[in-house]
Amino acid sequence: MDDVARCADLLYTEARLIDLKQWDDWLALYLPSAEFWIPAWDSELSYIDDPQNEISLIYYPDRTGLEDRVFRLRTGMSSASVPLPRTSHLIGNVQASKQADGDFLVHACWNVTYFKHKQTHFFAGQYEYTLRPQDDGSLRIARKKVIVINDLIPQVLDFYHV
Repeated sequence: MDDVARCADLLYTEARLIDLKQWDDWLALYLPSAEFWIPAWDSELSYIDDPQNEISLIYYPDRTGLEDRVFRLRTGMSSASVPLPRTSHLIGNVQASKQADGDFLVHACWNVTYFKHKQTHFFAGQYEYTLRPQDDGSLRIARKKVIVINDLIPQVLDFYHV
């Protein structure tokens, strides 16, 4: 399997695991140090570039933020997520390039349809991943940046919406 196909397969696997709500398997795709970031738009054409000093829609500097979200979903402590929506993630236009350090920089487009409270909503945007090869030949997520192109977000945004 070529590099682009390997990278695309990981993105497709992540999307399927979210849609199936297989949280443990989904979290295992992320390295413990993995950054997860959804920047906010700064203007009509640009988004913020510093999650430490500017407003983000979501920012976790490592996987513990995602682990906390999963804990809250499982225990019902996230009232905005009860009931959890049904989701369908579609990913396309996957492009990957190997970096000098051996990591892969991956770009892709995405659409998520979700259904909750008898309503269907859509989110769309672009992904930027850093995928890191492991000793066993697998790839893991070292960084995920999600650009959401929607201007209006009808409810609290969470990782499963993107």
